Amino acid sequence: MNTAGQPTRLTKENDTDLKSVSEPQRTDPLHLNVLYQDEHIIAVDKPPGLLVHRSPIDRHETVFAVQTLRDQIGQHVYPAHRLDRPTSGVLVFSFSSEVAAKLGQQMMNKVVVKDYHAIVRGFVHHTGFIDYALKYRYDKIADKHKRPQQAPQPATTLYQSVAKFEVPEPVGKYQSARYSLVRLSPSTGRKHQLRRHMAHIRHPIIGDTTHGDGKQNKFAKGYFNFSNLALSCTHMGFSHPVSGKWITINGEMHNEMQQLANRLKPFSV
Repeated sequence: MNTAGQPTRLTKENDTDLKSVSEPQRTDPLHLNVLYQDEHIIAVDKPPGLLVHRSPIDRHETVFAVQTLRDQIGQHVYPAHRLDRPTSGVLVFSFSSEVAAKLGQQMMNKVVVKDYHAIVRGFVHHTGFIDYALKYRYDKIADKHKRPQQAPQPATTLYQSVAKFEVPEPVGKYQSARYSLVRLSPSTGRKHQLRRHMAHIRHPIIGDTTHGDGKQNKFAKGYFNFSNLALSCTHMGFSHPVSGKWITINGEMHNEMQQLANRLKPFSV
């Protein structure tokens, strides 16, 4: 965790994308790992499968990040942004609605730096930029009060290849299973943006049951015992809403995703 200076980009010397896992990461949703805290904001490492707040999509769920963190630290918290339920990683809250609004405005102004790591199908050979507008996909329960939108919303994502792997096992019509570890930097925050953008360029994220490749997901579960979404928010940088200082908050891929990356290392190409 860094609390001063500009965001640090990973290099070969400090890249921890493929580091070994020596101890299991805590996955108990009743305790959240705190990545950063001061008198105005707090950031935690959200595990996959945890809802940020109550949602009509899953009325039977009883554990949420907002309530869990409130009970853990004994203070009310306000989410400054969202992460999809299956997505893990850096999640920022504030201790007042005013500060949360200021952070939200920074995100709307596209001045917040967000980096994710994902494991996707196929070989991603280079750095690229996806400029592909996304039509909002309404949920008949959660979005029943929202006004339908006609035009697709602008959405852009920068992607960078970090590592490539080839497993000599047939999957579907292919003679081997090819994967890439990529870094994704969205400048907009549309619903399921990264999952839909990677599917758009034919590199769906492993474990994505909505926009992904069912055959690859089945293979990853059977061969690597991976049954989650291979997507984690691993870095956020923003101007502190009170002090104005640049804040960088770094997290890690969730434990199951890190284990998948470790198991893929012998198949590096």
